[in-house]
Amino acid sequence: MNGRSRLFLLTGTDKAEPPARLLSAGPLSIELIDGNIGVVNFAGRDVLLSVAFLVRDRDWGTSAAVPVSLEVSEFADSFEVKSINQYLAPDGACLRVESRISGHGDGSLSFVSTFQPDRDFETARTGFVVLHPVVGVAGEKVLVEHGDGSIEDSHWPDLIEPWQPFKDIAAITHQVANGLSAETRFSGDVFEMEDQRNWTDASYKTYVRPLALPWPYLIQAGKLSSLGVSVRITGDLSAPAVPKRKEAIRLELVETDCKMAEIGLSLRPDAMADEQKHADLVLAASGAQHLICHFDPLAGHGPAALAHFADMAGRKSSKATLELALPCQRPVLDELQDIAEWVKTSGLRLDSLFVSPAIDRQSTPPGSVWPDCPAFDEIFSNARLAFPGVRTGGGMMSYFTELNRKRVPAGLVDYISHATNPIVHAADDRSVMQTLKALAYIARSVRAIYGDKPYRIGPSTIAMRQNPYGSTTKENPQGDRIPMACVDPRHKGLFGAAFAVGMAANLMRSGLEVLTLSALAGPFGLVAGQNEPAPEGAPRPLAHVIGWLSGFAGQNHIAAASSSPDAIAALGAIDNLGRRHLLIANITPQPQRLVMPGAVLEAGVMDAGGMGGGEGGFVACKGQIDFVLDAYGCMRLTIG
Repeated sequence: MNGRSRLFLLTGTDKAEPPARLLSAGPLSIELIDGNIGVVNFAGRDVLLSVAFLVRDRDWGTSAAVPVSLEVSEFADSFEVKSINQYLAPDGACLRVESRISGHGDGSLSFVSTFQPDRDFETARTGFVVLHPVVGVAGEKVLVEHGDGSIEDSHWPDLIEPWQPFKDIAAITHQVANGLSAETRFSGDVFEMEDQRNWTDASYKTYVRPLALPWPYLIQAGKLSSLGVSVRITGDLSAPAVPKRKEAIRLELVETDCKMAEIGLSLRPDAMADEQKHADLVLAASGAQHLICHFDPLAGHGPAALAHFADMAGRKSSKATLELALPCQRPVLDELQDIAEWVKTSGLRLDSLFVSPAIDRQSTPPGSVWPDCPAFDEIFSNARLAFPGVRTGGGMMSYFTELNRKRVPAGLVDYISHATNPIVHAADDRSVMQTLKALAYIARSVRAIYGDKPYRIGPSTIAMRQNPYGSTTKENPQGDRIPMACVDPRHKGLFGAAFAVGMAANLMRSGLEVLTLSALAGPFGLVAGQNEPAPEGAPRPLAHVIGWLSGFAGQNHIAAASSSPDAIAALGAIDNLGRRHLLIANITPQPQRLVMPGAVLEAGVMDAGGMGGGEGGFVACKGQIDFVLDAYGCMRLTIG
């Protein structure tokens, strides 16, 4: 595949992530990553997903640490880490952070950071962020100690909480396993929690400084501040460790009462040249049923963009949805009628209109004043007048977060839609794949609000197409793993293809109407540019997944429960001849062995070795299939 390195084929970049260093003290262990703590584990059980000192810029981008020093000491029953990092603001101001981590075999852990800027330092947030896991925790009991010493006996949110479930937090105590609890204590400032599943993070995040306070804010020059987080494990500390998985991963197939969603592709006026160049190839190869046509008059989109959309839709008789960011700067009906006239003149035949006020593309955080905006009933009643006979959708062009906080009344629309993005808060490979765990929670929360209302998700890609939390997305000219970046290298590699399979596997059971996981062309699209894993002009690995999923549209959905959902994602469909087709992805950087009942009738594999077919590599014995799927590899099987 283009003579590239294995890492490049997998992730679209030759840059490896910094390795995690495992530090242990008896049954307590942590991952040390760039001076911060990754997973905190006790006797084989995950206690926390992360304890990190982070610096956010004014647009909520994560500032990179510049290491000054790192000292690690390991003893028989303890460990200690001392580090110094610097963070640079765009204006050159420097924040110096000195940290100390210490862990002990009795299940105690502490992380203290002292920081001081050389001049006024602008930030949206600086301090600790602690992530509690969601899986095995959601809906369970939790004790929250507040700043005045009072104890709140409560439960972790089950359905996704739109606002902060807990405020003024001094400590959180939760059950790690039967007879084993963890107290996480915070010091140095006021902490509160948000339900990060809103953004598809598989965590509850406790962070410093309430969002109701103004931001961005200044840390004054020379001011010395200190923050701390400590963890204490209590209960049966002698409980045996959970053994690591050794056996092969198994899949259990269950036919559901859902149909497989139709697949969409996004069209963008800023990518018109690439879309025209590659339209015939992509539309034929992808098999996508819908084109989601983004249209924003405030960005200068006009009749030329609509004529382009009409041309694209006409090439394959695709269903077209106009994704309209309504300016709301003149009377709503006037704006809608003008756009409707442009649509008519262009020849674009709309299957549906998704309309959302342009102002709602920016998030309104807790404690902020909601911006002026026409009422939903005014927008949607006038949309039906301007576009008679066209299905009308509502929701958010951004994420479930914004829909959860500003809910479109179900009776005003024909369907609900929102997007997702996995790099809002973190962009390392593991964090991106972990966001797949939150998707089912999002779908279930949408169903709790909207019942069986037709439901769409997308456009959803690894790269961020628009930043609801700041003035812009982050440029990424070096192709790094950056939160909130407008370009992400993994979209181009096998990682992006495996991630798309994971999204579909976690969402199809919710009965989606349309799922959109890519644009047609450009940085969010399906065709390779220069210096990519695939040759220039060739389909990216993601294109093959989109083609496979499009071929499943409308068929009966098969849920494939994995015995290791952190490693293998899978789903399937039953065609009108009763044949079972499966789409399987390895969502890890290591090969995974998989066994399942049945016999292989047809097979296609896409991995770092290239595209393959046939039954090579499969062993069928007594009605069981046994095979190894390479890192981020994807496979389509027809089984008997």
